[in-house]
Amino acid sequence: MLKHKGFPSRMPGSDYQFTIRRPAKDTPTQLTARERYRDRRPADRRADEAFLAALWDYFGDEPFARGNLDAGRLCWLFGREVIPAEEPFDPISYDALLRIDVSAAAETFPNAVEVTD
Repeated sequence: MLKHKGFPSRMPGSDYQFTIRRPAKDTPTQLTARERYRDRRPADRRADEAFLAALWDYFGDEPFARGNLDAGRLCWLFGREVIPAEEPFDPISYDALLRIDVSAAAETFPNAVEVTD
């Protein structure tokens, strides 16, 4: 499992986790798109925005390996702001390549992604 050195491990001032310390003993958690309902708590929305901002600061618009990024946090963005960067995509692999869909991210979280035209 690739560890992204220097990537924030959690949202500052909270217990919202962004990375994991060690790989799963059996099978990594599968990446699936989670439904984001309008009545989600504001803290959860801030965590999504902070995680996306960290992804943007660390990777930009380049493809990146899932590595030690927290699957639970990725699932809130997966399929919308974070999309597969390879075909076929293995949602269970730590080596799976992802990328930020800049237009979707800028529309949903304009403060997290800096788009230059």
